[in-house]
Amino acid sequence: MRIDQYLSAVLPQFSRGFWKKVLTTGSVHVDGRRVSQCSRSVRTGQRVEVFLDGLPLEKHLIDARQVLFEDENLLVLNKPAGLDTQPTPSRFQGTLYQGILDYLGRGKGAGRRPEIGMVQRLDRDTSGVIAFSIHPRAHRSLSEQFRHHKIRKTYLALVSGKLENEQGEFKSNLAKIRAINRVRSVARGGKPALTRYRLVLAAGGVSLVEVELVTGRMHQIRAHFSEAGHPLCGDIRYDGVGRLHGLDIPGQLLHSWKLSLAHPVTGQALDLKAPLPRDWLPLLEACGFPAAMLRNLVASD
Repeated sequence: MRIDQYLSAVLPQFSRGFWKKVLTTGSVHVDGRRVSQCSRSVRTGQRVEVFLDGLPLEKHLIDARQVLFEDENLLVLNKPAGLDTQPTPSRFQGTLYQGILDYLGRGKGAGRRPEIGMVQRLDRDTSGVIAFSIHPRAHRSLSEQFRHHKIRKTYLALVSGKLENEQGEFKSNLAKIRAINRVRSVARGGKPALTRYRLVLAAGGVSLVEVELVTGRMHQIRAHFSEAGHPLCGDIRYDGVGRLHGLDIPGQLLHSWKLSLAHPVTGQALDLKAPLPRDWLPLLEACGFPAAMLRNLVASD
């Protein structure tokens, strides 16, 4: 029997198309050896192992505290760090997308199936405001606002060192370099990227920066600050430190702070904000940031 047929038979909740994608990521082993071809045969007695990113496939449950705005067209959430936005070939459960499906289906009977539009993405370790269309009539308008840079996206980032200028911008063409699994500026090709920033405060060898993401390229903020010599704290992939003032940093310290947009159906101006995660506080306090400023950043409006 083919390996994709076998996996579909023993785990029928996933399609053969899903298993094809999982196989191409190298997440399936037969007798201890990685298998990437769907046509590979397996027989009785062989040991088949599937590695879905090493984490338990637990559902992410959305509660009311995460919801920043909701109506029949639009859902805006405060995403926690450490959570994938969308399913990957090796992971569906435990993603924000799956959580939204469950959340919208709770107590709603057999009505219209929610149609979630992915118009914005945040990296796994990036927290904060993220918007989804949940009705087809809203998706086109929201997509066009993002495509034409009509939505204002403001982030908070903690970067290494003290910025030379209190405000400025990074402008380059960015491309993914597969050989090093990073995004970086290139002289030819790539996609135009523009990042504006303003220094909030520098203390303890780091800078808290307010960042406006004018374009929305993959890893744009991470790549631009790394190339400027100020990588995000915790961003090991882009040369950031993993430990500061005796404290471990679990992932890049980047937070989607504010999102300003027009409602995709009514046109109403919406200004949405997600408070800074409280797990940033011990590190910011250790760096010497004023307590009053930190209280304002983590307080909900």
